[in-house]
Amino acid sequence: MNLVFQTLLGAAGSVGFALLFNIRGVKLAWIGAGGALGWVVYSLTSPRGGVFAAMLAATAAVALCSEVLARRLKAPVILLLVPMLIPLIPGRDLYAMMSALVRGEQAVLAQRAQLLALQAGAIALGVICLSSAVNIVQGLCRGAARDGKKDTTSWKS
Repeated sequence: MNLVFQTLLGAAGSVGFALLFNIRGVKLAWIGAGGALGWVVYSLTSPRGGVFAAMLAATAAVALCSEVLARRLKAPVILLLVPMLIPLIPGRDLYAMMSALVRGEQAVLAQRAQLLALQAGAIALGVICLSSAVNIVQGLCRGAARDGKKDTTSWKS
């Protein structure tokens, strides 16, 4: 039951953030579904693979979802991706790091900063790897489509 409640809150957080971007209509429902997907993947992979692997897997799932939906909904990828990633933002760890900074607890600060950098790196790596993979696949598909057409403008006439 706890995972279901957290998933619903993740979807609500994504939709709420999308409203700040003035996103309306059916895109809101898809953004909520993408935010929920990211949280479910993170929650299911976190106990097994650690924070980095869970964050990377969840970000890759959300990035793939936003790439597919962007083409289907005819919307920019970034418009869908950013709100979908909101449930994955490590707010608790950021708060703990800033609290340690204010209190002057250097050991806790260093530990929290390292964890935060790990999580932010996983998010960035997931988005970069997935968008690069999509661009490579699109390029290969375009090249295959171009090779399939007969070239009538050959320079070797």
